Amino acid sequence: MHQLIESFNNAVEGFLYVLRSQRNMRLQFLLAVLIFIAGIILDFSRTELVCLGGIITLVLFAEMFNTALEHTVDLISDTYHPLARIIKDISAGAVLLTAISAVIFGYLLFSKRIAFPFVRGISRIKSSPVHITIISLIIVMALVILGKIIFRRGTPLHGGMPSGHSAVVFCLWTIIVFSTSNPLIIALTFLMAAALARTRMNEGIHTLWEVVAGSLLGFLVTLLVLQILK
Repeated sequence: MHQLIESFNNAVEGFLYVLRSQRNMRLQFLLAVLIFIAGIILDFSRTELVCLGGIITLVLFAEMFNTALEHTVDLISDTYHPLARIIKDISAGAVLLTAISAVIFGYLLFSKRIAFPFVRGISRIKSSPVHITIISLIIVMALVILGKIIFRRGTPLHGGMPSGHSAVVFCLWTIIVFSTSNPLIIALTFLMAAALARTRMNEGIHTLWEVVAGSLLGFLVTLLVLQILK
């Protein structure tokens, strides 16, 4: 009995250690509590609460496993090694994948309680520049990361083909073009976007073609989104 209690105490200590030392874990735990309470308030069925609790547990488990794996790698190798970095990146990717799955699963559950017709939802998005901007930015950034994976240059957030900064600023500029008829605002924001894109070359982070590719990507993708949703 004493050993059982001691094992339980060790398990709780392990959970509390991750909670104390990992900011992501604290945030995820807080969100998990709030989301589960929201499920109770919205009168989720027993099955829905079990599913919600399961996906929440999976996210927290993934974060704890990631922390344990990182500490294990650090314990085995106290010097930099490419494989150690790959192991940590894969572990962090597993946490990200779990979190994305939880968001999708949570949406499917909560949309039944906080629902609005699909057509009305599309109309709301069309009439909201904020929604259009967010959708455009998400698509642009996803394509930027995909491009860097294909060309195997740079990291998802730094350098490589195409330029993410250029894609984002020209995405925003395109939205501004469709949101105002003031030529002065359009011209000034274009100059700002071009200046920011140029700094990526001046700092040696991107080549001319990477900046041009990013700018065209941001412009064309946003233009397509605006044509579909406007």
